[in-house]
Amino acid sequence: MRLLSPGLEKYIEDHCSDEDSVSAGLNRFTHLHVLMPQMLSGKVQGQVLSMFSHMIRPKRILEIGTFTGYAAIALAKGLSEDGLLFTIEVNPEQESTIRKHIKEAELEEKIKLLIGKAAEIIPTLQEQFDLVFIDADKLNYALYYDLIFDKVRSGGFIIADNVLWSGKVLEEKKDKDTLAMDAFNKKIQEDSRVDNVIASIRDGLLLIRKH
Repeated sequence: MRLLSPGLEKYIEDHCSDEDSVSAGLNRFTHLHVLMPQMLSGKVQGQVLSMFSHMIRPKRILEIGTFTGYAAIALAKGLSEDGLLFTIEVNPEQESTIRKHIKEAELEEKIKLLIGKAAEIIPTLQEQFDLVFIDADKLNYALYYDLIFDKVRSGGFIIADNVLWSGKVLEEKKDKDTLAMDAFNKKIQEDSRVDNVIASIRDGLLLIRKH
């Protein structure tokens, strides 16, 4: 199920700043060589994430779910001068692709790649984050939220991707991933510690600000 018509999606993309050469190359590479390339953030969402990051000018960002590194590169562009982005990827087969494109983007000093399970890595991080981007396995969104919440500064932001799950959150019969996304959205809505809004960008971005 598309959230927007193909024509409107094309119009939005045509009226969005162009990708830099590294991001465009990574976009092409992912679609040509990686399974499930639709997991890539892509041009429009990448520009949105970069815009958010530039607005906040975060000193510390945490990304949960790197895939091939597109969103990490987009987010890192808005880091403060002494900023650092930590990104966690469970699939070691993606490591060479991620590192190659981080190097091409000249962001090796800004992005710290961590390979392993996010639920095990997050508790080891001794950082206070200004911005967290969750885009990993849907069944564990609620767990990741709980693990990172105390590591987000007051006034900091959490962004969760795919919260509309291709519109399946409206279906009566939901599979396990859809149930998990619906439960996560309800969990955030009921959390008095935050303000939240769902933006219907691509597959839905849930924007959360910690009080």
